[in-house]
Amino acid sequence: MSRKKILIVSRSFYPMNSPRAFRATELVKEFVRQGHDVTLLTVKDDEYHVPFEKEHGVTIKDLGQPFFKPVDMTKGGKIGKLVRKVLRRVLVQAFEYPDIQLMVMVKKALRKERGYDLLISIATPHPVHWGTAWAWNEKDPIADVWVADCGDPYMGLKLDTFNKWFYFKYLEKWFCRKADYITVPLAEAKEGYYPEFHHKIRVIPQGFNFEEVDIDRDSPVNNPVPTFAYAGGLIPGGRDPRKFLEYLVNLDKSFLFILYTKSRGLVQPYLEKAGGRIEIRDYIPRHELLKELSAMDFLVNFENATSLQMPSKLIDYYLTGRPVLSVDGQNINRDQINRFLKGDYSSAYSYNGVHKYRIENVSGQFLELREEGEG
Repeated sequence: MSRKKILIVSRSFYPMNSPRAFRATELVKEFVRQGHDVTLLTVKDDEYHVPFEKEHGVTIKDLGQPFFKPVDMTKGGKIGKLVRKVLRRVLVQAFEYPDIQLMVMVKKALRKERGYDLLISIATPHPVHWGTAWAWNEKDPIADVWVADCGDPYMGLKLDTFNKWFYFKYLEKWFCRKADYITVPLAEAKEGYYPEFHHKIRVIPQGFNFEEVDIDRDSPVNNPVPTFAYAGGLIPGGRDPRKFLEYLVNLDKSFLFILYTKSRGLVQPYLEKAGGRIEIRDYIPRHELLKELSAMDFLVNFENATSLQMPSKLIDYYLTGRPVLSVDGQNINRDQINRFLKGDYSSAYSYNGVHKYRIENVSGQFLELREEGEG
């Protein structure tokens, strides 16, 4: 395939530690590796991004710094923090604050960009798509083809406790009408989008560089007690650990369960009864996390309450070479848990078609959309 000029717009990017940041980062690196001319629009941090430009041969342009900041949840007493929590929720629900300002920032930055073969806008946050739609003009296009890449749906998101307010559907339909394609990580995610746009939706999963991970997947582990881990966010009614934790803390058995998460509220009530058998740890850089996870006896996946999203962590888990206990948070399988604690992993999560998650295949699918759109 000939050299292409590619523009990627993403608020989330290295060194941020999130699936969307990982998506943008891996695409940028792979497109450059394949010999394409890649420009990234993001909120530029010279400390990290200037060295990244030099190492990977990408041009990173600055969207600018957001003027409005998130509500500070660390200030005030108990009542003050409660008021701030309510205020933050209202601002997010009513105005998509503070991410709504990205809409203006993206539109302004895209005014200066033209002549690309492919434009990929990456959400979340979804105002990245809205700003791209605002800047997109079919008579003077930024690129031959625009692909709006979505992790979770917006109006159709099922993992949030609160529904989006009705008027945001007009913004979602607006960008969906303008984009040439909408990409989602799995086929079931189509159901989270308005039916009139289903014909634009293509499935492109999360991409991983399998060769970049320096882990001996066949090396044995030797922990003094059954040691297992979970990494990622937790959601009441979604990726919900509470029934699993309740069962664990009532077992008369030694083990160590480590959760790398910021969702401390769902785990904290079980720590005292666990007597040191459950630990909460902060997020760490991905390459460090993979090495730590590879030293576990097994890993835990809390299943989503909906099939519209599949945790990208499952592929990270695959790269560690460790068996995975997949837990339905609403209906835990006690017999399966007991077998894992005894070292019987015969019911471990089964991976199918892992090759489709290779970054070279994923980037190829985006380039195929450019050819399809041109055809």
